[in-house]
Amino acid sequence: MIGYVTLGTNDIERAAQFYDELLAQIGASRFMETETFIAWSTAPAAPALSVTKPFDENPATVGNGVMVALLMDSKEKVDALHRKAMELGAQDEGAPGPRGPGFYAGYFRDPDGNKLNAFFMG
Repeated sequence: MIGYVTLGTNDIERAAQFYDELLAQIGASRFMETETFIAWSTAPAAPALSVTKPFDENPATVGNGVMVALLMDSKEKVDALHRKAMELGAQDEGAPGPRGPGFYAGYFRDPDGNKLNAFFMG
């Protein structure tokens, strides 16, 4: 149901470097780009994640309670993506592990402070 998620950034080059490397871990690459916007996906018709400088030209800020969840197909991939995020300078918001029956997740914040997680159901 979700087509794409957009996160604000104040430094498009830093965000691009972070997400190029992070999302390559799950087979995603850039598929749309302008001077102020970049989107990544695993396929043209698949859900996407994008970053943008705000249209209103005000500073990007983090939404309280907002989080992007990235679906993985194994616990090992959750671990690997979380580890890659840490290597790229993300802030740890919860190491990978079980979070209830059948739900395994690891949480982190990107360099702009946006909260993401990698999760596996099963």
